[in-house]
Amino acid sequence: MLQAKREYKTSDAYWINKNKYYYDRIANFYKFVIPKNSSVLQIGCRSGFLLNAVKPSFGLGIDENINYISEAKEKCPNLNFVCGSVDDLLKDSKYSNNKFDFIILSHTLMLEYDIQICLEKLHQFCNPQTRIVLNICSTLWEPFLKLGQSVGLRRDVPFRNWIQMADLENFLNLASFEIVSNEYRTLMPKYIPLISTIFNYGFAILPLVNRCCLDFFVIACPKPQTLDAKELTCSVIVTCKNEKGNIVNVVNSIPKMGKKTEIIFVEGGSKDGTLDEIKKVVDEKKSDLFFDLKYFVQGGKGKADAVRVGFDNASGDILMILDGDLTVPAQELTKFWNAIVDGKGEFVNGVRLIYAMENSAMRFLNLIANKLFGIGFSWLLNQRIRDTLCGTKVIFKKDWQKIKTTRKFLGDIDPFGDFDLIFGAIKNNLKVVDMPIHYKARTYGSTQISRFKHGLMLLKMSFVAFKKFKMK
Repeated sequence: MLQAKREYKTSDAYWINKNKYYYDRIANFYKFVIPKNSSVLQIGCRSGFLLNAVKPSFGLGIDENINYISEAKEKCPNLNFVCGSVDDLLKDSKYSNNKFDFIILSHTLMLEYDIQICLEKLHQFCNPQTRIVLNICSTLWEPFLKLGQSVGLRRDVPFRNWIQMADLENFLNLASFEIVSNEYRTLMPKYIPLISTIFNYGFAILPLVNRCCLDFFVIACPKPQTLDAKELTCSVIVTCKNEKGNIVNVVNSIPKMGKKTEIIFVEGGSKDGTLDEIKKVVDEKKSDLFFDLKYFVQGGKGKADAVRVGFDNASGDILMILDGDLTVPAQELTKFWNAIVDGKGEFVNGVRLIYAMENSAMRFLNLIANKLFGIGFSWLLNQRIRDTLCGTKVIFKKDWQKIKTTRKFLGDIDPFGDFDLIFGAIKNNLKVVDMPIHYKARTYGSTQISRFKHGLMLLKMSFVAFKKFKMK
């Protein structure tokens, strides 16, 4: 009996139960980031607690401690475990050619002799879409963790490396990875009713204060390779309602992109003859060998519905949104194309708030509100989003398919379509990049933006983002 108790006190399960609140918070982050039924590799898996928590379709854990591996195999018979190092895994013909959706490194880099070499070896298990998800303890907590270790509140772990976020970013860069997003979590690792909630969901999310958190988490991806633009096709979705006077200019100003460019008009119940104008232009361009023009009439209402109709009917590898009012010049789509093809980002978001605007392009109160919401959403989403409501956005079609499957995460509450894409990109760990554009005044028609009504909708989106992303 005494022997069994001693063995249990050295097991991973003992320490997880002893610090259950802390380990549950770590698991909750990984479950938020990693969708169920992904293929997942964990380096330094211990008893498989974290690997099992994310519910992979195929899970592989590796650890050099035979006792942990034995414990893992007993507790998680549905997963695969190997005792050894990454080098041993690279030599294992059964797994060495596997590519994974996600690779977990929870506190692992703090134990490695050479962090850079460890990260470089992971490329063997990566495809271009693989995400490395890791967490590391802050250097600020080193004395407190050592104190907890000395009084039996924490297991005896000989961490070699206490590194800062800037150090980790440098290691990832040297190993040919780049950071997608990062955040700090947990000011109160022990559960104290009410106090823990106030600290971890109140103080811990505040700028500057969050730097005092115990853990920082990073999502990284392999540095992208430039794609062959000549092998890619492009679909430009033009949303339009009461834009008859702009239709010809839209078609004449969209640049050639890729080996073929598809232009899809989505008409939303116009009163000025826009649909007839679209039909006329599409008919005139039937003989064009490079541009392929199509049109659809949306059955629903609002821009969000129009964007979904266009995307779902698009055949291009790369999907673009262009508002029919041409306040964003179509010629600037070339910059978006180059950014996504060159691997600068996986979701390219237009920004109207940097270059000088034409007079009357945006009302003053709208300008101030857009800047404030940009700051707020960048904080809420842990990626820089300078302008949430610029109509021009670009994404790979394969990533749109991913976003569609996660729409239920937010619900059908976005009338604009911008937040479906932005929140979906963040939830799917896509790298977001801002693209400054020149914002022009309308030359035809009138704005369909209601300052105060849509301002209230933006506040609602902010609350949703706070609840979904900050309170996870």
